[in-house]
Amino acid sequence: MKRRHFLASATTGIAAISQAASAQTPATPAQTAPPSPAGDALATTPPVVMAPRADGAEIVWGISRHARGWVEVKQDAEVKRFGGNAFGFSTQGTKGLRVRLHDFAPGTTHTYRTVTESMTEPAVREESPWRTLRTLAPKAEETHFLVWNDTHQNKETITRLHAASPDSADFLLWNGDICNDWHKEEQIIPTLLHPAGTDFTAQRPLFFVWGNHDLRGQYGYQLADHAAAPEGHSYYAFRSGPVAVVCLNTGEDKDDDHPSFKGRVACEPLRREQAAWLRSHVLTTPELRDAPYRVVFCHIPLRWLNESEEGRTYDAFSRRSRDLWHEALVEWKAQIVVSGHTHEHAWLPQSPERPYAQLVGGGPKPDAATFTEAHANGSRLQFTMRNLQGEVLRQHEFAPLRTT
Repeated sequence: MKRRHFLASATTGIAAISQAASAQTPATPAQTAPPSPAGDALATTPPVVMAPRADGAEIVWGISRHARGWVEVKQDAEVKRFGGNAFGFSTQGTKGLRVRLHDFAPGTTHTYRTVTESMTEPAVREESPWRTLRTLAPKAEETHFLVWNDTHQNKETITRLHAASPDSADFLLWNGDICNDWHKEEQIIPTLLHPAGTDFTAQRPLFFVWGNHDLRGQYGYQLADHAAAPEGHSYYAFRSGPVAVVCLNTGEDKDDDHPSFKGRVACEPLRREQAAWLRSHVLTTPELRDAPYRVVFCHIPLRWLNESEEGRTYDAFSRRSRDLWHEALVEWKAQIVVSGHTHEHAWLPQSPERPYAQLVGGGPKPDAATFTEAHANGSRLQFTMRNLQGEVLRQHEFAPLRTT
């Protein structure tokens, strides 16, 4: 597969993330501010397409200093501009910028670019190359998507994953533990938006699922500023073709009051919140409730090969989450839970007690890393897990559920 890296000469940008409702207005004429001097780029990453929806997506990019930015989208004979927030400010920040696109039609392709302008002297303006994105298509007859997990800032693994993963997917889902910890603030933007120097959403948008390591470190709380999600929560659900997807946040693998966390996490209330949401939203929303295929993504598995906790200092699987979510997932008729966390790939088939299968990806070292492709159509949903050499490690299929 072709690898795409962000070119230093390309003009793009990101500043400290500013989220909010975006305004949609005709694009303004080009400003007279000069481009950045060589070696002093305002934008530090390519534009990253995150949290795609049937009616839009979010564009996130990194910046080197205080800047504002917006996204221009070609629509018919005009170029429309998206940006700004609900408090009357332009989209601006010091580390990253984040713009929500909206009012698009499902399953449509759009041409866009980012524009970034410095808010301090010297005045600088940068425009990214024109790029394309495609919205989700909930009513499509088929879908194709990719899954990564547990990359842990391993540059070789990420580079090879990017090279091996096909471009032609409806989305890429990064299933947690993108980092080891966030003790260095400056690691957040490149790790999330420009991993190993790859332009990894140039051809496919990104969904991000939180892993336990993504919560760790002094600056972990800042990740939420840049990690866009469809509805603004770390858990969400969507439909792509015949597949309904539920993404859950299993939180940490230890008690919230574990001394290593220093009071920084509050995962137990979040798990209970998701349990209520499964019943109030997933079980009642027709496009999720009645989908032919039903898939769950969460970083820590809900099942494991050996569920004994004797001698363990951390959770190999999230009993804490399963105890709260299991009944709702069974009622929803979830067919498979896809996870990571254990750093060894595994498969646990459906059983009378646990009617959803469990697929677990490997990582983070290159010899243990995996990526998974899924294809769904009217006759089957197939998951194929491969190593970085492209060799098939596991392949499992599901028949469509009966829908009313």
